[in-house]
This record gives sequence, structure tokens and C-alpha cells, in this order.
Amino acid sequence: MAKMIRTFSRKKSIRFGISLSSPPLVHTLSEPKTNDSNNVITSIIDSLHRGESWKTLSQKFGSVNFTNPLVANVLLQLKEPINSRKALKFFHWTAKEVNLEHDLSNYCLNIHILVKGGLIKDAKAMFESILVKSDLEGNYQIFPILDSLMETYEVVDSVPLVFDLFVQACAKLRIVDGIIDACELLFDNGFVLSVISFNTLLHVLQKSGNVGLVWGVYELMIKRKKVPNEVTVRIMVSTLCKEGKLGKFLGIVDSIQGKRCSIPRLIVNTCLVHEMIEGGRVEDGLVVLKHMLQKNMILDTVSYSLVVFAKIKMGDLDAAREIYEEMLKRGFEDNAFVCSLFVAAYCDMGRIDRAIEVLEEMEPAGFKPSEEALNRMIEGCCLDGRLDESLEYCKRMMKLGFVPSLGAVGVMFGGLCGNGKTKAADEMLTVLLDRGFSPDEKTYSYLVLGYCRDDDEEGLTKVLCEMGYRSIPRTESLSSAIISLCECGRLEEAEKYLRVMEAHLLIPTPNVYEALLNHQLLPALRAQISSAISSPAAASPLSRRRNRMNLPRLTIFEWIEEMEARLEEEYHTLANSTIHDLLEKLEEYGDCVDIDGFDVDYGNEVLTLKLGDLGTYVINKQTPNRQIWMSSPVK
Repeated sequence: MAKMIRTFSRKKSIRFGISLSSPPLVHTLSEPKTNDSNNVITSIIDSLHRGESWKTLSQKFGSVNFTNPLVANVLLQLKEPINSRKALKFFHWTAKEVNLEHDLSNYCLNIHILVKGGLIKDAKAMFESILVKSDLEGNYQIFPILDSLMETYEVVDSVPLVFDLFVQACAKLRIVDGIIDACELLFDNGFVLSVISFNTLLHVLQKSGNVGLVWGVYELMIKRKKVPNEVTVRIMVSTLCKEGKLGKFLGIVDSIQGKRCSIPRLIVNTCLVHEMIEGGRVEDGLVVLKHMLQKNMILDTVSYSLVVFAKIKMGDLDAAREIYEEMLKRGFEDNAFVCSLFVAAYCDMGRIDRAIEVLEEMEPAGFKPSEEALNRMIEGCCLDGRLDESLEYCKRMMKLGFVPSLGAVGVMFGGLCGNGKTKAADEMLTVLLDRGFSPDEKTYSYLVLGYCRDDDEEGLTKVLCEMGYRSIPRTESLSSAIISLCECGRLEEAEKYLRVMEAHLLIPTPNVYEALLNHQLLPALRAQISSAISSPAAASPLSRRRNRMNLPRLTIFEWIEEMEARLEEEYHTLANSTIHDLLEKLEEYGDCVDIDGFDVDYGNEVLTLKLGDLGTYVINKQTPNRQIWMSSPVK
């Protein structure tokens, strides 16, 4: 009940003739049935039984003050299946001829009567009508409708099919926000949805690309012990294909079974539990796995392996080993999936020797390590200082047809380049590129830093050119390398690579200048850098003009001031261009609209836009912040 209250606390009133406040039960309607109203109801029922036309009904009852409670009482007199068409006729007559705006309770009463009488097509149309009308500012309100359906269910002595049709109508209209909560609510109140309803939902969600909800609905099916059929499995396999995960989970099941899997249902169910555990929902994943076992929806070998995965994910390696040993004692064979899990877990714990032992035991058994396990081996060996072994596992991984992850390559390159083995890392990158590896800026940053530390200008130039060819940003990488050299006290080399940056038309980050200044502790070093910066090779145009005029060379401080002046000049150029472009657009806009008091003016580097009663906007440069500001009359 508490869950039901929390769910319905989200209800909002809807702006149309249907009232979404909780409707009173029909047998406790606020409007008592007087003798006159009883006579009216009896007369209406008799007229409907005689099959009188709308025109006749209008002539006989045109003077009656029809209210929603009165209509509800008439509908209840027609709740038996044999009278369902008469109830529908009366409902439409009161809406069209009497102009009564039916409340939500009457809609739901009529839907129950129609479904009970087998008028499924009419019930579906009425569902679609109230769902479309319940659109409030783009947000469909399904819970008030569901609330009213459940409250009027027993009054009509309805059938559960009503709720299947409701869910199917929501799916047809793509009204799926909160649909899983709605399904949960129905199950909690004893209304069991059919597999057809679930399949309808899954199909719509899969076609609309709402993958997260697809798996959520499938999970609900399993938790509520609804066994998927072939249609369900086909939809879920299509979802896996759409996600690009079919190959991955086919490989996982194959590695557990030791042979090619030909059971689509097994792949789908393995995926569901695996992804729940991988996503941190370990307890929920084990609950779903239990339901699958009870319905024979998953193999015992796969179940054991997934439980081992769950225990490892929880950080309980001892419990994982116990489950693994129990699996072997029960006669189930060892498998590559579980062994790979242990390899990765040992690497995470820093137990590299034990990870290597497990990995070496896999080869005689014919087990192929997983991609994740080999990535962890590359990272683990590197972090443990085993750089050569890290390289070997990288090569081994590629021989098995895998491409190392960006993370694993980053860790390996960080270790190699930080220990004077930048060339080895560069050579490995060449091999990786041939195998389809896609490096990013961070990958190259290790090589840039390594070549700078090794003072290998040729290698650095090659890497920078390659980064430019691949359109990978170079400024941050080289700036970081220069700062690192400053921190190591290698100021001459830092200044040298600062010139390399200028040669490649790269603007150093402000942190570079700060690092250079912070580490100018000795006058001799300051003199060397000042001399180097003011040399013809690195000098700015202004510096070269000073040299041609035999003026004194720039110091480091003067050089930085000059760089700041250049940046400010670039700011003014860009800001002026932006404001002028805006001026032209506003003038064109003024020619196309008719606004009293419209005027646009530009003077003293200030753009003023007047829109009459709409106010005045002022746009101008803010040089200290190197920004363009706008003052607006709208707060």
C-alpha cells in the first residue's frame, strides 16, 4: 500500500473533461438516488432496451440534468455482457447530444463493461482516447487512469484483460514513461499481465531505440515469473544486435560451455544477469538468476559461473573460490570465463604471480583468456614494474585477435615512457595501429613526455607530425612535457621544446610560463633562458624588429608581456569581428520585422539594440576578462 501511495503521489490534474481526482466508488456516489432519479434511470434503461435512436432519446430526456454520477448509475445497470453495446451507445449519446464531459471514472466504467462484453476493439479505441486526452504539456499521465481502472474494477466485476489492453494501448501510443512502475503496480495488486502485453511493450521499446527500458521490462518479466516465448527471445536478440553486444555475450556463453552456443534464450538470459552484476546490481542479478533456475531458463554451468562473477564483483575472492571449487566437485567442468575472472581479480589485487599461474594453466586446457583478463595483465605487470612482460602480454593479446584497450595501453605507455623506454612504446604503437587501435591525445602525451625527457627531438617531431596528421590536439601534451621538465630542473630543455612548440605554431598554455618563472631560481639559468628566448629562431616579429634595430634583447618577463599583448590583440580582432557580424544580422532582421521603436546602433565599440516596449539590449567588450557582455532588460 505504501508503494501504491508513493506511486500515485505523482498524479496531476488533467485539463479536459476527465477529472483525475480519485473518483468515488459508484455505490457510494455523492449524489443520492432519489425517486425521481430512479425513475429517470429506469426510463433510460427501458428506452435503451427497446433500441430507441439518439433522436428519440434526445426528445424524451432532453430536459434531464445529466451528471457524471447519474451516468455512472445508468452504466452500472448495463454492466452485464449482454448490455455492453447499449452502455457504449448511452455513453456516446450523453457525450455528443447532451454535451456531458465524462469524468475519468465513467470512462473506466465503460471500458470495463466493453471488455467484459467482448467489445475489445471499442475498448481499445476508448483507451486510446483517454490516453491521448491525458496529454498535459507533453507529459502523459498513466497513473491516474490506472488508479481509476483498479478502483472501478470490482464494481463492474470486470476481467484482468482490461489491464493487458491498457498496457498495449500505452505501447501503441509510445506512452512509456513510468510504464515499468505501472506494470509493477499491477502485479503488486494481483493483476498478472500476459506475455503478449510484455512482447508488445518490448517490440515498441526496441524499435524506438529505448534499450534501457527494453531490458527493464524483460527483467520484470523474469522477476514476476512470466516465461518468455519465442517472440520475446527474438525481440531481445534484436536488441543485442542493435547494441552491438551479441558477439560479446555469444563469446561469454561459448567460453563457459566450451562449445558454440545455439540457444538464443541462453544468450539473452546470460546477458541480463551479467549486465546487472557488471552494473553493480549484484543482489538483484542473483535474484533474477534464481528465478531463471526455477524455470529452467539457464544452464547450471552458466549459473555457477555467474555466481563466481558476482562474488568477485563484490570483492569476496575467497567466496568466489569456494563457489568455483563446489562447481568442480559437482562434476561441472572448468571453463575459460571463470579462469579469466580470476586472472583479472588477481591483477586488481596486485597478485601478479598468481595471475600468471592461472593464465599459464589455461593454455594446456585449451582455454582462451578473455579480452578483459589480458588487459588487466598488461596493466598489472606494468604497475608491478614488469615492463617487458607487459609488452609481451600486449603482443600475446594481439596474436589472439584482440586489440588492447585505451586504458591498458595508457598504463603501459606511462610505465615505458617514464622509464626511458619511449622508443619501445613508439614501436608498439606502430604495431597497434596496424591492428586497428585508435589512439587518443592521452596515448600520445606519454610519448611526447618521454621523448622530451629523453631529449630526443627527432622522435618528438615525428610524434607531433603524426598527431597533426590524425587531428589530435598537441598543445596540452607538449605543454605538460615542458612543465615536467621544469619541475625536474631541466630548464634548458624546457626552453628548447618551447621553441619546438612555436615552430609548430602551437600556443603554450599559461601554466608553461608560470612553470618557467617559478623555476628561474638561479641568475645564470635566467640569463640562459632570456638569451634563448630572444634568439632569432624563437623570437616574435616584434623581437626580430628590435634585433634589427640593435635594441637590447628581451628578458623572460618582457617576452611574456609581449605574448600577453599578442593574445590581447587577437582578442580584440575576434571580438570586433563578432560584434560587426552581429550588427549586420540585426540590421537584416530589422528590415524583416515591424517593431515600433526598433533601432540598432554601433559606436565607441558598443552595440545598442532597441526593441521599443521590449526593452534595450547593450552589447560591448570586456577586455579585462576577454569576453563579450550583454546587458538585458529581462531578468
